[in-house]
Amino acid sequence: MNADTQEDHAALAARYFDGQSSRLYRVTLSVRDGVAVLAGDIARSCPLGELHVSERSSHAVRKVSFPDGAYLEIADQAAFNSLLHATGHRDGWVVRLQQSWRGALLATVATVLALWLSYQYLLPLAAQGIAHAIPQSVERQLGQGVLDFLDQHVFAPSQLDAARQQALRSQFARLATPGNSAPEHRIVFRKSKIGPNAFALPSGDIVLTDEMVELLPDDQAIMGVLAHELGHLQQRHLTRRIIQTSAVGAGAALLFGDVSTVVATLPPMLLDLKYSRDVERDADDYAIAMLRQNGIALEHLAQVFVALGKLGDGTPYLSSHPASTERVERIRAAQR
Repeated sequence: MNADTQEDHAALAARYFDGQSSRLYRVTLSVRDGVAVLAGDIARSCPLGELHVSERSSHAVRKVSFPDGAYLEIADQAAFNSLLHATGHRDGWVVRLQQSWRGALLATVATVLALWLSYQYLLPLAAQGIAHAIPQSVERQLGQGVLDFLDQHVFAPSQLDAARQQALRSQFARLATPGNSAPEHRIVFRKSKIGPNAFALPSGDIVLTDEMVELLPDDQAIMGVLAHELGHLQQRHLTRRIIQTSAVGAGAALLFGDVSTVVATLPPMLLDLKYSRDVERDADDYAIAMLRQNGIALEHLAQVFVALGKLGDGTPYLSSHPASTERVERIRAAQR
């Protein structure tokens, strides 16, 4: 409250609490020569400059707080606002903004813009930091049970000959990886109900479907697919995507160890997963580097997407790993 005025003002009914007990004192509040004066069940006075007035609201009771913790509650807001105005009291800019429809609109627009910028830029950076900071044991826990879920709803046991499966695993195991270090992984084969597909789980499982093996022109192209998926594991792309999708809830679960909610929602999300162009470029770059390091022509990797492109956009692998002419040309350009 402003203490500049010297006028006296009519008394207002108020409820006084001493801040030490729950006892209610019924009093009146008046202003005399820049001093708030209470009368009734208790008598007290205090300079206006030492009092704190709560923010104005449409429905809440206004409160006047004293330096020692005592306070008044005033129900007649219209009369109290008139008294405040007469004493020269002025609401803060935040309150004035809240009371203005223009201010409210501006605040809404600013909030939406801040949320959009956070989602586009801050959240991916935060997800990247969290994904690389959490222990691999937690990440493995995140992927536990996901393959079992997919086996029940999407996959059937692989019909590839066991010798053929082992030959592909062995061929990939012999390849050197960029930096001569690779995340722990396991290649598993499944027959798919939804066509050619391949993806990497946080558990370290790289799933390759029979349909993908049969579609690709040669084993070198299969190595390109596996290298691409290993790149996703190396960069922890799926974990980052889970964190971004689940936002604060997933981040808290990963940091504090309660991943049950995330595990429950992970399998359905995997079926509708869409990586960003930047993430796919990172995985492509990892595959390109790996194939180069092992003397494998990059055209084998390009042929993966050429073959998938002939199947149409409904292919699950294309919906989660967007393939375009530009992308194929980028791989071929890296060969030159």
